[in-house]
Amino acid sequence: MANAKFYLKDKKSKSETPINLHFFFNYSETDNTGKKKYKFLKYYTGEKINPKFWNSDKQRAKETKAFPEYPEFNTRLKDIEKTIFDIYRTLTNDKTKPTPELLKEKLLLHFNKLSKPTKEPHQTTFIEFINIFINESEKSKTKGTVSVYKTTLQHLQNYILYKGLKTIDFEHINLEFYNSFVDYLSNYLHLSKNSVGKYIKTIKTFLNDATERNYNTNLAYKSKKFKSHNKPTEQIYLTENELTALYNVDLSNNKKLDKVRDLFIIGCYTALRFSDFSRIKKQNLIENGKILKFRTQKTDEVVYIPIHYRVSEIMQKYDNSIPPAISNQKMNEYIKEVGKLAGIDEVVIRTVKKGNLTIEKQFKKYELITTHTARRSGATNLYLNNVKPIDIMQITGHKTETAFMRYIRVSKLENAKKLLNHSFFKRPLKIAE
Repeated sequence: MANAKFYLKDKKSKSETPINLHFFFNYSETDNTGKKKYKFLKYYTGEKINPKFWNSDKQRAKETKAFPEYPEFNTRLKDIEKTIFDIYRTLTNDKTKPTPELLKEKLLLHFNKLSKPTKEPHQTTFIEFINIFINESEKSKTKGTVSVYKTTLQHLQNYILYKGLKTIDFEHINLEFYNSFVDYLSNYLHLSKNSVGKYIKTIKTFLNDATERNYNTNLAYKSKKFKSHNKPTEQIYLTENELTALYNVDLSNNKKLDKVRDLFIIGCYTALRFSDFSRIKKQNLIENGKILKFRTQKTDEVVYIPIHYRVSEIMQKYDNSIPPAISNQKMNEYIKEVGKLAGIDEVVIRTVKKGNLTIEKQFKKYELITTHTARRSGATNLYLNNVKPIDIMQITGHKTETAFMRYIRVSKLENAKKLLNHSFFKRPLKIAE
């Protein structure tokens, strides 16, 4: 929010001193190192006053007989203050990016201190808009989402340097740019198909917002060819037998791994993300401790989760709470150790991209366990136990069954075994004669 303040140039002066206007409007510039620096407008009002007649709290001249001209004096300051706000609002409504230099120029023109504009009003470029968008998002979006926005911006800035461009403006966003940027991400940075798709999707998020706010009129990005590819990932899940092995492994001699295992198990039976299951408190338990009521961080949605008996046992161990959380990175490192101790060492073949080559590589299953494995395991095991997808989605927070089914990690063999219990595959009961 914009804010205007008046300051004396020398508040200790024994005689008249100039009054300056400082106008703050959350304006920042990013230097070549990516560091953000905030700037404001500093404008000499043309007014002077002896500090003994100045009320710093009201930012006006004191209403005193010793300074009889205070009514006209304060009216002039009020006019300057109103004018800068009017100029700021006009520029903002016209989708012109206010800068300290442009605001000062407009003030000088208004008060006839400048004969004509020195340059055309600055039009916000696509890169400048992304910076505005990110600054605004930091107040309302999660750290993870903002991190993706910043990484996308960094890729665009590096692409500009790679191609020897000056900048990327809205008019440059067309299918030619799309193909060139995808090629840069895929063949120069060797990013996966899903990573490329994520950054294209983020660029479209920027453009949609810019279009709605009238910064952009170029709709080439809405072409069906301007698409974000998404390839199903090869993430693992832990079976019920593997979870039992993990739950029962003796870690009494290693308190660090014991706490990591307990926290991970909670994630597996709540199907929450790490950012959520690492924040569970006593206060989240309702219905005599049988239900977990929780507001998720990523989607800001309240979910209600039945407490699995193993979760209940673990939370009792920590006085109806959870073991203290560690960083996601350390958790990923330590849970692999626990998986190894629990004997979760089935060989898993994964495709790995090296440069332009895609090769198959063997892993022990415990090497692939991460905190997100917990959420996938929870959702998949509920599904395999014939819990209806719509009921599981109430726990996981998925909005559509299509998105939910992409999340489930069920092999074709496991799916066939699950279907064996369906009445369609069973012999009908004979009716007694």
